[in-house]
Amino acid sequence: MAKSLYETLEVNENASMDEIKKAYRKLARKYHPDVNKDKDAEEKFKEINAAYEVLSDKEKKQQYDQFGDSMFGGQNFHDFARGQGQGVDLDEILRQMFGGGAGFGGGGFNQSGFGGFGGFSEPDLDMNAQITIPFTTAILGGKQHININNESFDIKIPEGIRDGQKIRAKGKGKSYNGQRGDLIIKINVSSSPEYELDGDTLIKTFDVPLKTALFGGKILINTIHKDITLKIPQNTKQNQKFRVKELGVLNRKAGVKGDLYLKVNIVLPKVENLDEDLVKILEEKLPEN
Repeated sequence: MAKSLYETLEVNENASMDEIKKAYRKLARKYHPDVNKDKDAEEKFKEINAAYEVLSDKEKKQQYDQFGDSMFGGQNFHDFARGQGQGVDLDEILRQMFGGGAGFGGGGFNQSGFGGFGGFSEPDLDMNAQITIPFTTAILGGKQHININNESFDIKIPEGIRDGQKIRAKGKGKSYNGQRGDLIIKINVSSSPEYELDGDTLIKTFDVPLKTALFGGKILINTIHKDITLKIPQNTKQNQKFRVKELGVLNRKAGVKGDLYLKVNIVLPKVENLDEDLVKILEEKLPEN
């Protein structure tokens, strides 16, 4: 959420009240019309004072921290103030935004905007967050328990969600006046030690004993969706791939699953574990290339 009043005073959003006051004094001296004769200095000076009026007031600051630049119709404060035309009374704008005179009297917010002042949009009650989910949950879908803003609840993870995508938790955002926004959650997917992901395709490396690679056989493989028995032909090579249809990742737009590729890793036995006679024969008979 953009917070341009802090930019106006050239401080970050976590600045202490002392830092805000120090920054204000420095900028006020710099742009005071009696000191700075630049044609834009007076407007800049008004903006600095208006920003400080909000950020130096505990209640106004709290309100601005919640709603940010949605209070200026989504514009940053500089563009908003300059867009009001020459001779604008920024103090009057702030009074209408926050209601009353020096504090939060009377006006406040209403359904049509802030303090009845035309041009302001309704407060954005949506919030943003991000979570990291296991690789398996992203592929298969499921529930993920989260704790945020002193609330604890489960969210549904759809099958096939990808890293960086977002889901919306209805009614879990900020609340105001009996209304509540949504929580928009960016999903980060953990990497997997077993699988590579290439688009909708899953790639899994599995071990094959040398004997099975040479003479063929069957191997039971645990995949992310189910256990399968794979037939290994004679003379299987290192890194050879076997395709298993539709055991990849769901493409949520197309509604179809990708494929799984199983990549061979041939496991060589240790010579010291082999029969001595076999070792002698292998040394004699194995080709060198």
